[in-house]
Amino acid sequence: MTLWEALVTATFLHHALAAGILASLGCGVMGSFVVVKRIGFLAGGIAHAVLGGMGAAYYLGKNPLAGALIAALLAALLIGWVNQRWQEREDTLISALWSMGMAVGIIFISQTPGYNIDLMSYLFGNILMVSQEQLYLMIAVDAVIIFTVTLFYKQFLAISFDEEFARLRGVPVTFFYLLLLCMVALTVVLLIQIVGLILVIALLMLPAAIAGQYMRSLARMMLLAAILGTLFTSAGIVISYEPDFPVGPTIVLVAGGAYLFSTLSIGLRQHWRIRR
Repeated sequence: MTLWEALVTATFLHHALAAGILASLGCGVMGSFVVVKRIGFLAGGIAHAVLGGMGAAYYLGKNPLAGALIAALLAALLIGWVNQRWQEREDTLISALWSMGMAVGIIFISQTPGYNIDLMSYLFGNILMVSQEQLYLMIAVDAVIIFTVTLFYKQFLAISFDEEFARLRGVPVTFFYLLLLCMVALTVVLLIQIVGLILVIALLMLPAAIAGQYMRSLARMMLLAAILGTLFTSAGIVISYEPDFPVGPTIVLVAGGAYLFSTLSIGLRQHWRIRR
């Protein structure tokens, strides 16, 4: 079946495109906060701690995504608390969570009888295997993210740019910082199904990083990042289909190439302006 025939008739491809759009909404919104607040390392720690929860859930015969969600939220709360109370040890704790989460996950996986390819799809992503039930879950997660950010937009904006000023204005910074990291954790779980645990940070940050080069308003940055994420996921699906490339890495290569092109273009324009 050619790509164009599949686009018309194949349900799995319709699900994949819908999953790309839904994931792009979440990563456009939360990725913008991650880029503006420069907490990519924290998001990486949350993402890699997730494997421990997934491995434990898989070992117990439960849904790995449920384990991923619990582990992501616990990691977000712990990392956020340390950031607010014990900042000088933050990098050490994140590194420990990063490595321990991966190690615990691998141990549980090794003790699970047999081998199941579905677990590998969580590590490396398999957007072509997204089911209708998973789409409903993604819609629910997007709804929670968008509702929460809309409700507390001013507070999130304040702590993203100047925590001290926000604290002086009476904003409960620790609470909203922890809530922000929990929303990042939800987005990580959302993106695991698209590009997998290994590449989740790339898709979370790259569209937002490109949008940040052109937009000065955070709201507009979120909108552009969501549009770019949709373009990148759709392009990755199209490019990878006929050569049968892995879709997740292809999406990340498209996003990474776009980021490099955008950065170089801006740098060259600035260079020529200076020379003139």
